[in-house]
Amino acid sequence: MRPSREKGFAYQSVYRYLNLLINESATNGSVRLPSLRQLADRLNVSISTIQYAYSLLEKEGRVYSVAKSGYYAQSAPTLMSPGSASDLLEAVYVNARRIGMCVLSADDPTSLQPLDSPLLMLERELLRQYPRQPPLQVQPSGELELRTALAARYTTSALNSWQAEDVYIGADLRGVLEILIFALQLRGATVLIESPCDWMILRLFQAAEVQVIELPLQADGGLDPQRLASLLATERVGLIMLSSVLNMPRGSFVPHANRQVIAQLLLRYGTWVLENDSCSELADAPDAQRFREWLDPDRLLIFSAFDKIIGAEAPYGFVLSRQWRSELQRHFLLRSFRLSCARQKAIARLIANGRVDQHLQILRRLLKERRTQLIQLLRERLGDTVQIVEPQGGATVWLNSVRPVDMNEVFYCLLRQQVVIAPGELFSLNGDYAHHLRLSPICHSEHDLAGVVGQVGDALRLAPDG
Repeated sequence: MRPSREKGFAYQSVYRYLNLLINESATNGSVRLPSLRQLADRLNVSISTIQYAYSLLEKEGRVYSVAKSGYYAQSAPTLMSPGSASDLLEAVYVNARRIGMCVLSADDPTSLQPLDSPLLMLERELLRQYPRQPPLQVQPSGELELRTALAARYTTSALNSWQAEDVYIGADLRGVLEILIFALQLRGATVLIESPCDWMILRLFQAAEVQVIELPLQADGGLDPQRLASLLATERVGLIMLSSVLNMPRGSFVPHANRQVIAQLLLRYGTWVLENDSCSELADAPDAQRFREWLDPDRLLIFSAFDKIIGAEAPYGFVLSRQWRSELQRHFLLRSFRLSCARQKAIARLIANGRVDQHLQILRRLLKERRTQLIQLLRERLGDTVQIVEPQGGATVWLNSVRPVDMNEVFYCLLRQQVVIAPGELFSLNGDYAHHLRLSPICHSEHDLAGVVGQVGDALRLAPDG
């Protein structure tokens, strides 16, 4: 009998071995992999260990089984090379979903610490209490209990108060923003947007043929009051979209004095404001003053979502507005979102019992630790190669290459090394921020972050001038 090395080998080693085997045999077609018994003999482990490793790979979509035939490698999609994708954003999305990639392009705070488990446990408890929901209780604008909880959460004074009928809940943030575009009749209208801006919002406005004018943030994170005043005086501005607290992807605050000046300008011109509140809860200073506290609440709309603070099991987006009631109600009814009443009730109770706030305290601390670690590595490995905007919250870090480089070349260079970054030009419709990039310290999986930062530094140093 041969000596057993089962304990020293373990299924993790078998898993890594199979990964290498799959990568080496990667072709356009399917490749048959060794049988359970062949691998057990080759690696000197039990068949059950091999079977467990195969099952993990099967769940990941790397292999599939055929009855009475065995396991086959699932052919992986090839890397997108320059010119093979219709645009850069598509290349980022596709490659970020490939197995084995080190993803530094994402902005997914709750992947670090989700609140999914308490949410689902509470939902199951509610389903036992309310096993059947009569059809007459279906509400197109969202579950009343959740709308009431949100109205209370956003009320800060008698002037800045909200009612449940001011709150509208949709399946996700994108669906809610699409409704706003239709309800506010923004197609063809001029909208001012703080820049850089989230790419999903930019592409949504672009697809709806909204005339977007970008307002670049200054070095201190504020807006240029003179430029804004000129635009308000000369353009027929239908709406301005501003961050409530944190501008993302910069992760910076608007200085207090600048915020007051901007708010006074908007009040003077009677401009409608769409406040982006998506990342406010992730600010290091949770009690930071919101932009809405300086604005006319009757000319204000606020939008946000739950996924960045709770997790993927709470994808719902929502908007608050005192005006446009008939238009919003009509469009939400036409869209007919099919939302889980129990899930919405569960979210409402997590908010009401303080569980969300407790969770956010932990999440903010963990995010700051990860950002601090990434920034320290960037300073050690990249030195004066980049300028870092010191983030005041969120899950990402915004960088500017000191030397003007071709960031597309940097992107594809890192892609060949299985690293995905978010080039800065994604955050502008004008092609601005060509020498910027956004990095996340969260979704690098099992990759060594220090080594990956070194790869980013090498790619920036070797990139041609841009």
